[in-house]
Amino acid sequence: MAFLIKRREIVTVLSAGAAMTAFGARAEGKTGSCVYPVATPTYEPQFIAQQQGYFKDEGFEFKVIQGGSGVKTREIMASRQADFAIADILHVLQLNNHGRPTRALNAVDQRAPGVRFAIRQDLIDQGIDTLQKLAAWKRPDGKKAIFGVSSIGGTSHLWSYYFADKLGIADKVTWVGVGNTDTMLGSFKSKQIDMLSASQAIIAEAEKNHWGKMVYAPSEAKTWNEVIGGPVPVNTNFCLQQTIEKEPEKVQAFMNAIWRAALFARDKTPEQTLECIRPFVGSTSDAPNLLEIKELKAVQDPNGVITPESFARGEKVWYSDLTGIKPVKLADAFDGKFLKAAQAKYPG
Repeated sequence: MAFLIKRREIVTVLSAGAAMTAFGARAEGKTGSCVYPVATPTYEPQFIAQQQGYFKDEGFEFKVIQGGSGVKTREIMASRQADFAIADILHVLQLNNHGRPTRALNAVDQRAPGVRFAIRQDLIDQGIDTLQKLAAWKRPDGKKAIFGVSSIGGTSHLWSYYFADKLGIADKVTWVGVGNTDTMLGSFKSKQIDMLSASQAIIAEAEKNHWGKMVYAPSEAKTWNEVIGGPVPVNTNFCLQQTIEKEPEKVQAFMNAIWRAALFARDKTPEQTLECIRPFVGSTSDAPNLLEIKELKAVQDPNGVITPESFARGEKVWYSDLTGIKPVKLADAFDGKFLKAAQAKYPG
């Protein structure tokens, strides 16, 4: 059973054992915590590491915390309510901009898996079946169409806005944050929003229940490469520089477990991965979750290293009027030594 803890439910769990040095043997009697945004397979590395016992193998009893959105996840980690987080690298850059030195530890994927646009089914039935048509449509009260994403300022918003801007419609609609999986689907079902941009599992669940239909998928390779031009580090595992300096053994243990989780996701079938992470993704049913896990295998970063080329490719998205983020050097955004040590210990 997953040791799953939501925000404000953080507890301390102790286990016995001996300590380890930063890159040495097993660390015992240690605790740690990590936080993820919402309950979808997108964040499977933390789920797998917990369920497979990889954290415990490294001598740490980890709490896995659900943040509720990318923005809340960032806030939880930055306030030291969690040691590590998984979310868009955007949050690493934002924290650095705000005087909280933060480092990505590995790149999880090379394309944004949580960007698929679906339009409400009743609007589709009326012939409003493209994003351009929806942007030109007005709600019964005469207001702009409402586009829903998990959180304003989070991963889905960043990438959804960028692709919508390339279609010429980003400023012609109203963007709202609709929260976690349940509230995303609930707002779509109740017609509080007209378009939902979310991960494949959530969109497939909406289609299954005839609440909406996918009309545009930036996360698919052809569309992504046409607009972005190639791989970009999107979701990353990250922590404060302070954690790296003060608790390097914890960072190494975390990265060892996360790298093993990446190998598990790479080598196992989607069905095997779903069986492992099912306790974490119960808000969506198996068929949509399997679709998303298959997509994740396709977008997974094979080695987790953020290269100068992939980092430079993302700059046109990260540094914009929407984010207000000032450029950050790659050396100030990524620390790869823990990943390198993990790969040496657990060669893939």
